[in-house]
Amino acid sequence: MIHPTIDCAGRELVLDRARICGIVNVTPDSFSDGGLHFDPAAAIRHGLALVEQGADLLDVGGESTRPGAAAVDQDEELRRVIPVITALARETTVPISIDTSKPGVMRAAVQAGAGLINDVCALRQDGALEAAAELGVPVCLMHMQGEPRNMQADPQYDEVVADIKRFLADRLFSCELAGIPRKHLLIDPGFGFGKTVDHNVELLRELQQFATLAVPLFVGLSRKSFLGTLSARREPAERTPASLAAALIAVQRGAAILRVHDVAATSDVLKVWNAVGPGKPQKASASPPRVRWGEDD
Repeated sequence: MIHPTIDCAGRELVLDRARICGIVNVTPDSFSDGGLHFDPAAAIRHGLALVEQGADLLDVGGESTRPGAAAVDQDEELRRVIPVITALARETTVPISIDTSKPGVMRAAVQAGAGLINDVCALRQDGALEAAAELGVPVCLMHMQGEPRNMQADPQYDEVVADIKRFLADRLFSCELAGIPRKHLLIDPGFGFGKTVDHNVELLRELQQFATLAVPLFVGLSRKSFLGTLSARREPAERTPASLAAALIAVQRGAAILRVHDVAATSDVLKVWNAVGPGKPQKASASPPRVRWGEDD
């Protein structure tokens, strides 16, 4: 069986199973780990540790997109991410993604070693579509209603799944018109980006509907605030169990790549899922196994 493969500037990501994208935030204000890896050396160590824990891809970002986050100018964003990408590209073999919406950052990051563009604005900023087509690397197109400073003010949809699916289909069409081949495109419905708790729950419940767009599904659910609401966990670091549950649901509904903070825990979950998930042969048993209480409880 031939599995879809994403060529990230010579570093292949084979989608024969759900893959893990480790988050490397080089920011002082990200919602979950802002400031922890703001120093480039700390960010590099963190990225390498995530690879050791099982990350198949690293996503490096220098501008927070949490609700209410302030914008970062291009020079500052470059100062944050380029040393980290350069070092990670030299010290690890996994593909590296640049989390940005700025064409200038896209160009510099790819030159430094990034092989994928992860854009929360879906290449809608001036010049972004042209830059991505010129660079020739894969692109993840994410849906966001509004912008980080106002996206959670009062998000409204007629039908959240249908509306987001229509938006992503339009962006895929625009990318293909610009010369970006469909095999280089991924989509992200944008959990938490201009959505209420109910919107996010509906998106996760109906995630399989995005399969008809026929491109890999990239999902970022890790430690999101709606999971905190559902699990009554106020602090992002307390949301790991809820994040793992949501990640497994996403994989069951077709997610190809999971963007996560907790790489080791997610890797463990997926190892179990891969061992016993759908399609695995079941051995026939003449009689049910005998249960002996206390042996492994």
